[in-house]
Amino acid sequence: MADQISIIAPDDWHVHLRDGEMLSQVVAHTARRFRRAIVMPNLRPPVTTVASARAYRDRIQAACSADLEFKPLMTAYLTDTIAPAELEKGFREGVFAAAKLYPANATTNSAAGVMDLLQLDPVLETMARIGMPLLIHGEVTDAEIDIFDREAVFIERHLVPLRERHPELKVVFEHITTEQAVQYVSSADRHLAATITPHHLHINRNAMFAGGLRSDFYCLPVAKRECHRKALRRAATSGDRHFFLGTDTAPHERASKESSCGCAGIFNAPFALESYAQVFDEEGALAHLEAFASLNGPAFYNLPANTRRITMQRRDHLVPELVNGLVPFHAGEILSWAVADAPDQVQL
Repeated sequence: MADQISIIAPDDWHVHLRDGEMLSQVVAHTARRFRRAIVMPNLRPPVTTVASARAYRDRIQAACSADLEFKPLMTAYLTDTIAPAELEKGFREGVFAAAKLYPANATTNSAAGVMDLLQLDPVLETMARIGMPLLIHGEVTDAEIDIFDREAVFIERHLVPLRERHPELKVVFEHITTEQAVQYVSSADRHLAATITPHHLHINRNAMFAGGLRSDFYCLPVAKRECHRKALRRAATSGDRHFFLGTDTAPHERASKESSCGCAGIFNAPFALESYAQVFDEEGALAHLEAFASLNGPAFYNLPANTRRITMQRRDHLVPELVNGLVPFHAGEILSWAVADAPDQVQL
């Protein structure tokens, strides 16, 4: 049983860094663990232009210590009226790494999202032609569809037809949560991939109701039944190139989480890599952690893998109840893997 592993430095292919004071609170926690990160564009107002993406990137870099050598990869927020030329300009100039599709009102700050996927076909044709990835929050928003079924229905109703219309389009099915998504992605061609979060590998839907209503485990897409969690763990730890790391870390102030209409999102950035390592260890698959965390994502995005390496050690450490006033995932729990020399770990 290995007590220490070395892997190529990882990247996070799905983060919410927010803006303003919150950005300053959280960005370092991603930058300490990951060299690059795909940054979500669902601000208020959303990032829909090359100029707004550049400005947001500048704010991220200003909030992050230069010695961390962190590179934010910016995304465009798709709307029903976004211009294909703006996306192509941003992609060719190295500002946009991808574009994000939020079905309208599917999650936090998605009110400006897409109402009709068919209207996006000219945009998607442009993206396929230039090789720009489409990142999808894959849930339907119809009120009559049970919230636990919305991902599976999205696959059948929208994702399959979309990929049939645009077979050369590169698509990332983000933060998948179901057996159906695992089966669909794993059987797909090289143009489809999926990210998997640490929290969907650790918790099922019972976690939201253990001992009371647990708002810190409420996220979108919501955690599903235990059978789905097990399917995600098998996929993530399999070494399959279709799956790679995307934390979907999504911090909120306490007043927003603990309210009569609490916000969806789990803040997992401070110990996300350690959380993943624990899952891979439990599944007897530490040999596949590097592919999931460090290789599959860059390969899909046509980027080189990082050149630095990091060392992880089997060492118990306590996750604090609060990090910068925010409740982190695993708060109060003991994780059994640690990043060597990390300054933010309390060794036991």
